[in-house]
Order: sequence, then C-alpha cells, then structure tokens
Amino acid sequence: MLSIDLTGRRALVAGVADDKGYGFAIAKALAEAGAQVCVGTWPPTWTIFRMLLERGKLDRSRRLADGRLLEFDGIYPLDAAYDSLEEVPPEVRENKRYQGVGDYTIEGLAARLQAEKGPRPLDILVHALANGPEVQRPLMDTSRQGYLAALSVSAYSMVALVRRLGPMLRPGGSCVCLSYLASQRVIPGYGGGMSSAKAALESDVRVLAFEAGRRYGLRVNCISAGPLASRAASAIGDIDRMVGYVAANAPLSVPLEASEVGAAAAFLVSPLASGITGTVLYVDKGYHAMGMPVGEALR
Repeated sequence: MLSIDLTGRRALVAGVADDKGYGFAIAKALAEAGAQVCVGTWPPTWTIFRMLLERGKLDRSRRLADGRLLEFDGIYPLDAAYDSLEEVPPEVRENKRYQGVGDYTIEGLAARLQAEKGPRPLDILVHALANGPEVQRPLMDTSRQGYLAALSVSAYSMVALVRRLGPMLRPGGSCVCLSYLASQRVIPGYGGGMSSAKAALESDVRVLAFEAGRRYGLRVNCISAGPLASRAASAIGDIDRMVGYVAANAPLSVPLEASEVGAAAAFLVSPLASGITGTVLYVDKGYHAMGMPVGEALR
C-alpha cells in the first residue's frame, strides 16, 4: 500500500504557538507519518505554549490517530526577524517578554539544534511564519517600516532559514512554506504589505528550489492555503467573513480544515513527492480557480 512514511526523519516547524493554526496542523500530520517534530515559537508566546502543553490544555488537539499524544522533540524560541543577537535592537533585547529564553535568533536556533541533535539533525524544514504589523491598513496607507517588517518576517525569513539550516538538512531534505491567494489576487483587508510579502515568498520559493537544490540537494515547495480562522489570522479583522465567502464560492463548498493543509505538507516533504520542487500547491477547495462569485442562479 502506498503511504506517507516519515519514520526516522526529524522536522522543524517554525511558527507554532498554539493548536489553532496551520503550523500545528502540519506538525501533527508529520508526527502521524512517523517524523520527530521540533517547533520554533515566537519568544513572547514560548513560555505560554510550553505551559499549556505541560498542563494538558492541548491534549485533545495533540491526540494522534493511534491514541498517542503528539510529543515535540524540542520547543525552541525563535524570532525569525533576526539572524543573530547583534541585529536585535535594544528595545527588543530589553523587552521583558524576551527575557530568560536564551538566543532566539536564527543563528541561536541553529546552534541549539546542532548542540542537542548533532551537526546535521534535520530532514524537513517548514516555514509557517507570517507577521504584518499593519495588516489592517490598505497598502497605500502602509508605512515603509510596516511594509518592510511584513516582508522581513513573512518572506525573507524563509531565505534566511534555508541559508542557515540548509547545510543541516540530511540528503533528501525538503522545505515547505505557506502562502495565500493574496500573492496573486487582490484581497481587500489583507494589507500592510502582506500581499507583497506573499508574492515575494512564492518568487523566492522558485529561486530557492534552484539554488538550494543545486547547493544542498534540497526540494523547496509552497502551499497556498485558503483562509483559516486561526488566532493569528484574527489580526486581519473579519476573518470569519473571508472563510465563509470562500466556502460559498469555491468548487468544493465546505470550509477548509487545517488538517487538509497538514496532509498536503506531509506529502510534499515525503519521498512520494521526490520529483516535485519549485511548486506552489493550492489547498483551498479550488477557490483559486474561480473568476467570479457564484450567484444564486448558478448554485
């Protein structure tokens, strides 16, 4: 029987802070397929996430198909806006929410992984990071600082992670990131430079597929997922309306489940997808194929 088997592989999922988003769903899918899973968590939520796990508050979400609980192989603080501690500005370095977590930069994450797991500890890298501090502002009203911040965390961090962690992935390694249809179409309300960041991310995936493929033998792909009413997406504003609109107008008119994105990611990083790289895979119930809303007469 053809199945996804990631036994013996270790994954790092960067961008998990709760059990509601696509990052957690991907981590769970990888664990279901047999992988060991480490996660990178934004420092201000790192302690809270670990506390929720320790107190059993996420046990229901962590339950795997065979009854086991998803156990993380490591939970590392990560702020992918910074490559090294030297780049961290004083206002962040001195922020109490960043205290006591150690080196939370990309360099710090790489050093901790190698110290704990060995020089080439990874097989899979998942980029589930996004942040647009001015996401509710129209693009024309977005400041330069807000625009660049969106690109830094939501797009450039993928480049930075592949550059630093690429040499740490074992032969046959694979990377995957998450995008959104706003990279290609106008989505009112998804502002602050986030549409630009997603477009940049998808472009970078194609270039990284070539460069990291030739340099490290890695595959690099992207999933363009439909909207999800996650805690992070609530920053957009009327996320529930967006989810409902897509469900009403997509070829498959049922809301997208996070687990469906998780399953797609597990496939893309598995040997079953060994011939796939540089690709943007739409997991959105087919909504990306539509050119106009479904009217009552067309239902």
